[in-house]
Amino acid sequence: MNALQIAATGMGAQQMRVEVISNNLANMNTTAYNARRAEFSDLMYRQLEAPGSVSSASGAVLPVGVQLGMGVRPSAVMMNVQQGASTQTGGELDVAIEGNGYIEIELPSGVSGFTRDGGLKMTGDGLLVTAEGFAIVPSITIPDGARGVTISPEGEVYAMFQDQVDPELLGQITLATFTNEAGLEATGNNYYRETNASGAPQVGAAGEEGRGTFRQGYLEASSVDAVREITELIEAQRGYELNAKVITAADQMLGATTQIR
Repeated sequence: MNALQIAATGMGAQQMRVEVISNNLANMNTTAYNARRAEFSDLMYRQLEAPGSVSSASGAVLPVGVQLGMGVRPSAVMMNVQQGASTQTGGELDVAIEGNGYIEIELPSGVSGFTRDGGLKMTGDGLLVTAEGFAIVPSITIPDGARGVTISPEGEVYAMFQDQVDPELLGQITLATFTNEAGLEATGNNYYRETNASGAPQVGAAGEEGRGTFRQGYLEASSVDAVREITELIEAQRGYELNAKVITAADQMLGATTQIR
């Protein structure tokens, strides 16, 4: 009886769905986190009677046929590319990206990483880095003696110095966009890496060619909708329970068949 295996695939699918939902809820306060959604596809079918096959000597054609499905399988965990709300922090080096784009960083391996977490920090040498200490690209250093740092919507970083009337331009934070953001590889710590699915990064100034802009003193909040996640969690739990009942029913049917024999 295939019902046992089919129901087992259904239980596995709902378990994976719960894992995705639990990860979303765990990251409901993670800066710039994008919620994920589990997607599924049906498995192969047993063609007992193929649709369109001849059913008699008269040449009659089956309009539907008999096709028995073999269950379900995970097909993708889709990242919902949706901007979270901007939360005011007042941090001088905090920047929220309003619109499309990722800040490029240099990972320890030398490979470029990308993030929307704009909670920047400064090293003892004045280098702008992420919370894990990875330098942004292009690198920007704030010299000693800077009294205040201003980041414009276009990403231009200015600093005021004593005995100077006008602020000094130290550099510009650029943004990278991708043809398919959902194809980026999540590596943890709010970082992503490009893949063949995402396409190559298109780096440029903020506010140009469809890129977003920066907002100093703010951070992007998580896009997780807790109410929706709880609703889907209840649906997944019910789906798991129903598949478990199918296994129980199939087991009882097999037991009855054994007793008859």
